[in-house]
Amino acid sequence: MKVRVLGCSGAIGKDCRTTSFLLDHDVLVDAGTGVGDLSLDEMASIEHVLLTHSHLDHVVCLPLMVDAVSARRAAPLQVHALQPTLDALQAHIFNNVVWPDFSQIPDREAPFIRFHPLTHGQTLALGGKHIEVLTAVHSVPAAGYAVRGTEQRPDGKNPPNWVFTGDTEINPALWARINQLDVAMLVIETAFSNRESALAKTSRHLSPQSLDDELACIAESQRYPIYITHTKPAETELIMAEIERFNGSGEPGGSAAGGRHDIRWLQAGQVFEV
Repeated sequence: MKVRVLGCSGAIGKDCRTTSFLLDHDVLVDAGTGVGDLSLDEMASIEHVLLTHSHLDHVVCLPLMVDAVSARRAAPLQVHALQPTLDALQAHIFNNVVWPDFSQIPDREAPFIRFHPLTHGQTLALGGKHIEVLTAVHSVPAAGYAVRGTEQRPDGKNPPNWVFTGDTEINPALWARINQLDVAMLVIETAFSNRESALAKTSRHLSPQSLDDELACIAESQRYPIYITHTKPAETELIMAEIERFNGSGEPGGSAAGGRHDIRWLQAGQVFEV
């Protein structure tokens, strides 16, 4: 499975794109501003969109993408999310005021999009991928995802998982489940620096000091690359320096791979084979 990072910033700015990941060519996880860098052909190839939650930086390009390629599509775009997220989309975006209700046009029998509710703990198979809906603790109902290919390896085992926490704060249930998974890489948010830790807590995000506590929940038998996402552009260098400090790597430049954990800064444009 190929994971392409379209956007992983906590805000916009030059060269900063908000959260969006393309899995292979057909599954999109979140629809932040990074979607805007896809070609029309690439957008038209997407069959499924998995949303973590309803905040604008994660959904802003969904209505724009549907509008851009609706004429090229032969079937509705399938949008999967928790029911409160779908409710928010229908009430506040696809409401015929902010944007047309593409779940009803051109008509109800053949709309441009279809909505599918998810629940925490649910698993589904989409585009040759096995997807598990993980818990998240955020200011609105939210989810994360564990995704792996379905084709077994030569040793008969399933492929390891790409794990994305979504936006989340302290989340014991997440680690209880992650520790049961074969993890290839973990993408976890750290939106604010320690000087903004009060704001991070209020908005249900992580800062380096709370990230340190969370990573302590990883089972001792597990070690895998941990990629930091959703950093605020004005604080990225400080956030990574604070992470390097607690991780004990002593390595400047956005990597803490030599410390207690293998921690790296996620960047738009990166492509991973999982």
